[in-house]
Amino acid sequence: MPVILRWLLRQGPANPIAVRLVQNASRRTKHMYLRAAYLAVLIIVLLWVLLLSTSAGSLSYLQLAQAGAGSFTAIAYLQIALICILAPVFMGGAIAQEASPRTWDILLTTPLTASEIVFGNLLGRLFFVLGLLFASLPLFALTQYFGGVPYQAIFGSYIIAACAALLVGALAIALAVSRLAGKRAFFAFYIAIITYLGATWAIDAGLRDAGKGVANSGVTWMTALNPFLALTALLNPSTYPSAPSGSLRGLDAWLLETPVRTFCIGSTLLSLLFVGLSTLTVRSGGLQSLGTDESGLSLWQRLTGAKGGEGGEARHRAPRHVWHNPIAWREAASRNSQPSKIVARWAFIALGMLGGASLVWMFHRGVISTPERFQFTLLAVVWTELAVVTLVGIITAASAISREREDGTLDLLLTTPITARAYLIGKLRGLIAYLLPLVSVPLGTVAMASIYVLTNGFGREDADKTIYVTTTVGAIKRQLPILLPEAALLLPLVVIPFLAFCVMVGLQWSLKSRGILGSVIATVGMVGAIAGTIGLCGWSASFALLGIGPVLGSLSPVSFLLLVVHVDRIGETLIEWNLSGARLTLAVGAFAALAVNGAVCYALLSSMVRTFDVTVRKLAGGR
Repeated sequence: MPVILRWLLRQGPANPIAVRLVQNASRRTKHMYLRAAYLAVLIIVLLWVLLLSTSAGSLSYLQLAQAGAGSFTAIAYLQIALICILAPVFMGGAIAQEASPRTWDILLTTPLTASEIVFGNLLGRLFFVLGLLFASLPLFALTQYFGGVPYQAIFGSYIIAACAALLVGALAIALAVSRLAGKRAFFAFYIAIITYLGATWAIDAGLRDAGKGVANSGVTWMTALNPFLALTALLNPSTYPSAPSGSLRGLDAWLLETPVRTFCIGSTLLSLLFVGLSTLTVRSGGLQSLGTDESGLSLWQRLTGAKGGEGGEARHRAPRHVWHNPIAWREAASRNSQPSKIVARWAFIALGMLGGASLVWMFHRGVISTPERFQFTLLAVVWTELAVVTLVGIITAASAISREREDGTLDLLLTTPITARAYLIGKLRGLIAYLLPLVSVPLGTVAMASIYVLTNGFGREDADKTIYVTTTVGAIKRQLPILLPEAALLLPLVVIPFLAFCVMVGLQWSLKSRGILGSVIATVGMVGAIAGTIGLCGWSASFALLGIGPVLGSLSPVSFLLLVVHVDRIGETLIEWNLSGARLTLAVGAFAALAVNGAVCYALLSSMVRTFDVTVRKLAGGR
């Protein structure tokens, strides 16, 4: 066999790490159910869209082609979304399972080269993501029978999804090779991906709304940086046009003339860059070894006063003041024990506050020209910030007890006089104390907008045209503010108890689960199902039910924020009760959300205290 062919086989199909990963994961029923659920969702959505599009008794060939094109578009977007959700799950194992230094120490004693280690991990885990893509190919082929779907669009959507999965996989391998963090790095990795997708989509929407896209509403610089936007440019060339070929030069030509090609090529090159850096550093101890001195202390440990002694002396720093409940203090303080966490936390707070102030300033200066654009931008920014804070709260809570069970800390805590109630209340209090500075970002943004409305735009003369919008509700025209000023006071009554509910659900699953990944996935699914159902039902009730409708809509932070920004969408309540009545119902709804979430948290806490000993003993010794 030629040497070059043998080398290529060792990098990919015959790589022992890739073979081990594929063989082991193929035997897991969880992965089989995940693949089956993936295909089931695509099939159900395809059939549902086809049934909705072909409900008439007789259809022309043109209508059939339109139905096929519409169904293909729906499942193409859904496939990109599922890949972005599932790719971090499959690739996250590279971070969670290979992050242990002892695992790397054993791996580096083998005859495998650095490239074989990196490519084996990448290809072995990427195999399942690409398998999901190819498994859905028959569904896309079915749309060809209806017409209206060119094969170039089908293969183009597959290439976009594959390039997105490749980039996620290469980034996950780079994080695993760096050995900067343990299993919890997976959750930061997941949050970063969701935040990036949401931020680039919001920036693109803002640029197009301001008329800064191609032909005012076409592609922007963000299109080639987001797989969903690249897919939109591929499937909707008329409503989301690209710049004509040859009309631009340099980087603008790449980003605005061929955004789909730029995304695919750029993500591939960036993936190769991550893989190359991983190959160079995999046998040098990773990035965690940079900046350490002879005593093994990192630069951050030396700056914070940690001392390393000779002959195995323990490192120590000056004692700190501990709260009355040590569990609460430990939970709040340990989250800021690493420089990366401190920088990420305060960067989020600083950038969020700066962004909120910039949003109000741009509206005041006319950069955001219309009240409707300001409302849209405000909702997009605050919803994104709330989503990030909620995910952080869910992940930290769902890993709070599971982490201590895995590292053996829980066994030590159970030997102390700390009771189950004090332990769980301490967890809740410490996590809420950690999340309060983060949640101050969306609350602060709404507060700045409320102050601007309350002061009539800092006394500007055209406040009746900028701070207020004229809208028609039924047959009545009313002048409504772009945001209720009392939103700054009412929103914390909805958001903070909701975060406490998310924390309690995360603690409950963390108590019942052996591992961190299982508890986090269960918590995300539970909170998503409950919050989504309550939000949709409450939002629908806001239109139909007089008086009680806005109260039900206030139970979810998402629908409550939408109601205080777009008061006209309360519907019948606004017509019959006028604006004062609508504002009163929203205030009642905020206090109702506080009471309901408080009662649920108390019930969950009482249940966990009663079953604490039984659950802990049942899972004792689990790792």
